[in-house]
This record gives sequence, structure tokens and C-alpha cells, in this order.
Amino acid sequence: MPEPVTSQTVKSLSTLADEHVAAAKAASAGRSAQTVYGGRDHTLRQTLLALAAGQGLDDHESPGEATLLVVRGRVQLKSPSGTLDGATGDYFPIPDERHSLAALEDSAILLTVVAK
Repeated sequence: MPEPVTSQTVKSLSTLADEHVAAAKAASAGRSAQTVYGGRDHTLRQTLLALAAGQGLDDHESPGEATLLVVRGRVQLKSPSGTLDGATGDYFPIPDERHSLAALEDSAILLTVVAK
């Protein structure tokens, strides 16, 4: 069941992006993430993922039905079907196939996944 909306459930994606981009730049792996909504006991999961410029997620299986919203920066998603470039404010479905994601500059995305 969804949480009731209160001042404590409202989250600023801009603020989270700022915090996590700074953390990603300082991290040895070049990334930082936080679950914004959901988790293992929810069907819907939303995660803010920040990547330092030049970092990314190597080729991996699709998590199932999923979308990506670029909160800040520029990213590139590659799959056998093609390449998608996204900039701040861009939104697109993630293809249901192996893919990779690269940060072309310091970036933060909101990944939304419906668990299989």
C-alpha cells in the first residue's frame, strides 16, 4: 500500500541529485544511489542513481519493465537495438534487453522498475 503523502514523504529530486552527484565524485566506484520509493517488499521501485562523468553501469540484463528519467546531466544508454542519448529532463523506457549506461558528464537519473 502506498505511503500517505505528508511533508516527510515529499522528496526533492534536485536536492538528492546534488547530494549524490557529490558523493559519486568522491566514491572510488564513481557512483552513489538511494532508493526513493519501494524496495524488496514493493512491486514498484524507484532509485536515484548518480554517476560521475566517465563512469557507468557495464552491460547487464534488463531489470524488467523500467524507465529512466535524467534528473541532471547527460547519459548514454546502449543496447543491441541502438543508442539513446539523454539530457536533463529526458525520459525514456529502458529496452527489455542487455544494455549499458554511461555518464557523459556528472549525472543523476531516476530509475523506475516494476519487479518481475
